[in-house]
Amino acid sequence: MNLRRDVFQAIADPTRRAILMLVASQSMTAGAIAANFDTARPTVSNHLRILTECELLRKEQQGREIHFHLNPQGLKSVAEFIEPFRKMWDDRFNKLEDVMKNYKKDN
Repeated sequence: MNLRRDVFQAIADPTRRAILMLVASQSMTAGAIAANFDTARPTVSNHLRILTECELLRKEQQGREIHFHLNPQGLKSVAEFIEPFRKMWDDRFNKLEDVMKNYKKDN
């Protein structure tokens, strides 16, 4: 049985979030990613495996090297979950802005 890991459990780990930030701008090899952390390479490899299983990263073979790329589609479920909260906070800040404008007019 091949169970897909939960995206939210994957991004709960600060190291995995840092890895996502690293590969967001450019693809990187496991060694290049590991060089950014003060942990053992097998630990980083485990993080990469989890992120790949969650489809947050994808692997691409380039010659003898494997490059990891951010998979934006994998973050779609996170964005969909966060969207109602973002809208709620936008509405609250807009209401606060209106209150502050009215306050300034009265003073």
